[in-house]
Order: sequence, then C-alpha cells, then structure tokens
Amino acid sequence: MLVHSELNSTEHAGIASAIILLEMPLPDFAVYPSLNGKRVLVTGGAAGSGADTVAAFADQGSDVAFLDRDEANSQAVAEKTGARFTLCDLRDIDAVKAAIHDLGPFDVLVNNAARDDRHNWQDVTVEYWDERMATNIRHMFFAIQAVAPGMIEAGGGSIINIGSNSWWETKGGFPAYTTAKSAVHGLTRTMARDLGKDRIRVNAIVPGWIMTERQKELWVTPEALEMQKEVQCLPDLIDPVYIARMVLFLASDDSAMCTASNYMVEAGSI
Repeated sequence: MLVHSELNSTEHAGIASAIILLEMPLPDFAVYPSLNGKRVLVTGGAAGSGADTVAAFADQGSDVAFLDRDEANSQAVAEKTGARFTLCDLRDIDAVKAAIHDLGPFDVLVNNAARDDRHNWQDVTVEYWDERMATNIRHMFFAIQAVAPGMIEAGGGSIINIGSNSWWETKGGFPAYTTAKSAVHGLTRTMARDLGKDRIRVNAIVPGWIMTERQKELWVTPEALEMQKEVQCLPDLIDPVYIARMVLFLASDDSAMCTASNYMVEAGSI
C-alpha cells in the first residue's frame, strides 16, 4: 500500500481528482500479541476504513467478524481476510442484535459504520433527520448494549467508536451527520463510566478527511484538497490504514489504562 500525497489533476469516476500515489511504502507497523485470537466485531466492514480495519485485525491473528449491507464488497473482504460477516442493515436494530447474538461473543467492538451524505439544512424533514440518526449513531448504542454482557462475562473488553473531525472544524453542508457524530463522543464518555467497573474500555477515534474510494468518487477535487492541506498541520493526505492502526492500539492490551478519551487521527486539522 502507498501513501496518498501530492496534487495532480486527474479524472476519477467522472469527478476531478487530485490524488497521486507516491511510491513511498507505509512504515513497518506494530504487531500486538494480545490481539491474537481476540474476537472482534466491526460494523461497516465492507469498504473504506472499515475494510482496512477488518484486514488489520486479520493480520494480527484475531477472529474477525463484520456487519454490512453491501453483499458484493462483503464477500470480497471475507475472501481476502478470512473474516466472517452477516449482511445487516444497521438501521434495523432487531437485525443488529440478532447478528451479534449469532456471531458473538466478542472481546472488541468497533462501531465504524456511518454515511456522510451531504444535505441542505433547509431541506431536512423529520423523517430524514430520524433516518440520519439511525444511520450514524443509534446502532452504536445498541451494538454496545448487545456486546457488553459477553464482555462482562469475559472480564473486560474494548469498544472503539469512530467519530469525525467535521463538527470540530465547524464544517457545514450536512447538519444531521455532524450532530450525530458529535453525539458519538457523549456516548463514548458516558458508556466508559457505566462499563468501566467491568474493565470494559470505551474510546473514540476522531478521523480527519480520509481518502477512501467513496470520498474520492464523490467529493475530492483539486480545490477541496488544496483547502484541506491548508487546515492540516501535516502535508500528506490520510490513508484509511491509519484509522485501522489506531483501532488496533485501542483494542490491544497496550492501551489497558485508556478509556473515555478521543484519539485524533486528523493530521492536525482541528
């Protein structure tokens, strides 16, 4: 895998893109012995950072499962990594609970799934607002509720919620998404308190603008990338693998005394 960096105008799926891959290999990453054999669940594991996270756990020897509604990409990720999966629309909480029951129990939960669809505040209806909450925050709580009893019985666990830098940066253009993502951090801290006595750690990761295929297809332009480079302290664009690496650390015993905190992977954009 290569690091995304310098600007060069190209066409990507009909949209101007400004990403060129430099022939600079990623660093030699850490191996976490404590993750070998750990039972891990990732939501939204079929694409983007979720797929990188599934692969990263598989490389550590973890027993990985994931939930997603994208059948084709789920099959591809499962074939590549050996991970188990269940097709599941995370807006359907009964389906989420049933999938976790069938696949579990788990030592690690990664609440990754979300969609950052753009929308104008003037056009938001009650129905759309509720659907965005169901897509971006509601399933996180109920996944925690479903996995926590098994973690309690096992004597501990790690829950990692994926937030967003969007609301920290006061981004506009998708108020339902930024509201849901800001709630991730409240959920993280209160559940860290409620579950801490059972040695279950709950943390949040704050990604910056991650160069997933979805982002490149929909929103990456030379102008947008120039603006992003202005707000970041670091000059390089962020590969999804770096979210996965922070997830691994928070899932491992190396972070045994870390809970109720935000871990920034946003190149200094906040």
